[in-house]
Amino acid sequence: MKVRVLFFAGLRDELGIDDKIISLEANAPTVETVIEALDQSPSSFSERGVRAAVNEEFTTFDHALREGDTVAFIPPVSGG
Repeated sequence: MKVRVLFFAGLRDELGIDDKIISLEANAPTVETVIEALDQSPSSFSERGVRAAVNEEFTTFDHALREGDTVAFIPPVSGG
């Protein structure tokens, strides 16, 4: 199963990519599965306040994914 992953703001800069297609095992993948596939820790994303959205709707890390979903990771941003 493949999903598209988008990265925004400082997270995009940190990982050095804007987006990526990730192949996941079809056995009930979640947003957390995507984070782990990126060699990242779900707890570090939570602690840093990174939010997840699936198909443009904010959701939790335990949200179940389907083929073709788009997962976005959005860190907190500040302006001035």
